[in-house]
Amino acid sequence: MKTLAIRLEDDLHAQLTMVAQLGELTITDAIRQAIDQWIETKRSQPELAARAQSVLDEIENDAAQRRSAIATLFGGSSDGSPVTENQPEGETPQRRSRGKGGESATS
Repeated sequence: MKTLAIRLEDDLHAQLTMVAQLGELTITDAIRQAIDQWIETKRSQPELAARAQSVLDEIENDAAQRRSAIATLFGGSSDGSPVTENQPEGETPQRRSRGKGGESATS
């Protein structure tokens, strides 16, 4: 759960306090109800769904560019797996465990 602090003008705070009291709610519960209702209203708006899809597309494009940059930086394939000199692209290299001192345990 997160804590949120907001600043309200005195008049707005007085009105909120009165509405909460009349509804037999705490100010916190009144604010939570208002936020829930606002989110539900926004959810039904097609503009918000379109914007959300646009943001998701941007995230995917950014992730693809980062994957490509890392693959290029480390000589990997387009799927992000490293490519060694004797390994055809697309094949995943086998991991070898290292013994004490860094030498290969399979040597």
